[in-house]
Amino acid sequence: MSIEEKQNFPTYQDSDSKEYPQNEREVSSIIKKFYKSNVPIELIGSGSKKKIGKPLQCSKTLSLSNLNGIIEYLPEELYIKVKACTLIKQIEEELKKNKQQLAFEPIDFGYLLNGKSDYGTAAGQIACNISGPRRFKVGSVRDHVLGFRGVNGKGEIIKSGGVVVKNVTGYDLSKLICGSYGTLVALTEITFKVLPAPETSETLIIYNQKIESAFDFLDKAISSSNDISGAIFLPKEPEVPGCVMNIEKTFKLNDLKQEGSLTAIRIEGSKNSIDQRIKNLIDELKIINFNISILETHQSEIFWNKVKCLEFFSSSKNNILRIVIPPSECVKLVYQLSNKYKYYLDWGGALMWMEAFELSEEMFESIRKKVVKLGGYVTMIKNSDYLPYVEDVFTISRDRFNISQNIKKSFDPKRILNPDKMYTGI
Repeated sequence: MSIEEKQNFPTYQDSDSKEYPQNEREVSSIIKKFYKSNVPIELIGSGSKKKIGKPLQCSKTLSLSNLNGIIEYLPEELYIKVKACTLIKQIEEELKKNKQQLAFEPIDFGYLLNGKSDYGTAAGQIACNISGPRRFKVGSVRDHVLGFRGVNGKGEIIKSGGVVVKNVTGYDLSKLICGSYGTLVALTEITFKVLPAPETSETLIIYNQKIESAFDFLDKAISSSNDISGAIFLPKEPEVPGCVMNIEKTFKLNDLKQEGSLTAIRIEGSKNSIDQRIKNLIDELKIINFNISILETHQSEIFWNKVKCLEFFSSSKNNILRIVIPPSECVKLVYQLSNKYKYYLDWGGALMWMEAFELSEEMFESIRKKVVKLGGYVTMIKNSDYLPYVEDVFTISRDRFNISQNIKKSFDPKRILNPDKMYTGI
């Protein structure tokens, strides 16, 4: 069900299936009505991440797209409070005026899911809790949410946190709702922690490394004292018929002068600091005689924006998987996959993005079992016409499922908010 954003209209119903509340009170009133009548509803903002997760079969849709705008921004206090469906682009533009940023690097799923840039909304980022390349340094989305307001499945208005970093009164609900894909609350207001943006950035590129040496370089770089903020391996191999991921086509930058795999390490800060840290890093990694390049600020920013936007997959019609795994196991997993898939590694090896051509249910289950055995988990981010549906979009153990089920009952006892979006029965 595609929802078109509609701005500056009074609350109304569209063909008796879609409702567009103007404020938190109206969100509460609508959900109370559906709670009393046991009607499941689909929550949606701009729709940028609608395709992630299991397809919903709800007769009613609650669009929160009218809940947008910056409520309060105090740069000196390092926080910004926004309505839930404020566009990420709008937030970032406001922060740039004071040389600040959302340090978790919001992911742009637009290229992957719809073929064009679309960062979506603040609530969408929280719903997915998927962070960019800086994740291993600054934490995930949930580590940058100071508080929220929202409406639970009974229509009750709830709030958690505030404008301080620590929340010591009971459970930190802000962390709980991150990654819940709209199954717990309809968010109405969010407070983000913001941080100073780096003065500049540069990226060290090491060419033509095999996965073992590339992983070793990334691991040593992250473990060093050089304050790394990005660590990624982009292999040219394997060549997989039917897959479109192509690093040479994606990165047409003047300073990328060599072909083959790219091992990229980002350093951010002041110009003088960066120059010294890159020199230290080259010495520590013992790569003085290797084929290397250094991307200066402009090209470095372009490079990491392409990574953050998943532009490798912008024209792919294949299944796209996101795999989080202990870094020490990433090389083993790559070899277990037997050259059947295109992939790249982020977070120094802790994150793998994979493109799979003509993926079958049996192949997906085989991948999932391998990942779980190595201590990781898989999320099916994009389906294909070849495999349009899988039962286990998200990986979860039985114990965690039982915990999640109890949490769902607490927030949404009648299971009317995005039912079965993540797991059957939740």
